[in-house]
Amino acid sequence: HIGHFLNQPHNLTQFEITRFETMEEPDVDDLHRHTFYEILWIEKGSTKQFIDYQAYEIQDNTLFFISQGQLHCFEEWHELEGVCLMFTEDFFLLNQQNKNLLFELSFLDNLYTFPYLKLLPAHIAELKPTLELLLAEKARSDASEAILQALLHVFLIKIQRCINAQTPLAYPATYLRTFKRFKELLDQHFAENLSASAYSDKLAITTHHLNLIVKQITGKTATEVIRARSILEAKRLLTFSALSVGEIGFQLGFEEKSYFSRIFKQDTGQTPIDFKNQMSEKYHTK
Repeated sequence: HIGHFLNQPHNLTQFEITRFETMEEPDVDDLHRHTFYEILWIEKGSTKQFIDYQAYEIQDNTLFFISQGQLHCFEEWHELEGVCLMFTEDFFLLNQQNKNLLFELSFLDNLYTFPYLKLLPAHIAELKPTLELLLAEKARSDASEAILQALLHVFLIKIQRCINAQTPLAYPATYLRTFKRFKELLDQHFAENLSASAYSDKLAITTHHLNLIVKQITGKTATEVIRARSILEAKRLLTFSALSVGEIGFQLGFEEKSYFSRIFKQDTGQTPIDFKNQMSEKYHTK
């Protein structure tokens, strides 16, 4: 949780904003799964971030986004200047009834495009004043959760405005909301090996419409996204659990070990055993 990034593991705070210059390097070198959202504003310096088995090198004047549920590792940290902003879903939705507010932010819970925004001078001019207000409010002895939440909403909506100006959405906002509901359901039911039609039933839309939405946003079919989620979970289990390859495959709805191994290698280029050995060597997992 957020407290681990402050080197305060017993601190269950739901919101934090701090400058890298005053922050100790987090004691989280190992792979860990996020229970919160994180935005890094890298003003100067460079850092290498590892998200869901994909490495990213982040340079000056960049916003980098990490969503809850993602597997994360700080691989490198070089004299960073900038700001680290962390918040939970509960904090974002404080006193709010409409979860669509969160779903309409395309850069959060984003698995299919690059999780960063290279900041132009116009972006910095747009975002910096709100960021400074957040820092100032958090530093107060009488800091208000209501003010912090309101400023957080403004800051995130302004980020979305910058993203839209640079790369306008090629699909309606309703598509994004439906896709994120699909992703939420997928996170809940991936181990049941449900079909695309089962998910479309849960969303009360046709399978054709679900495929249309998913294709617009990800470039993949719903079935391909479902399989990718299973493969991601397989990677996590191979990294962290002591389960055998056959047990992992069975847990993810693959009745035959050989079929699971074949599908895994098609998607990753490695056998499950080779992947497990690589992760064990790289991150000293067992």
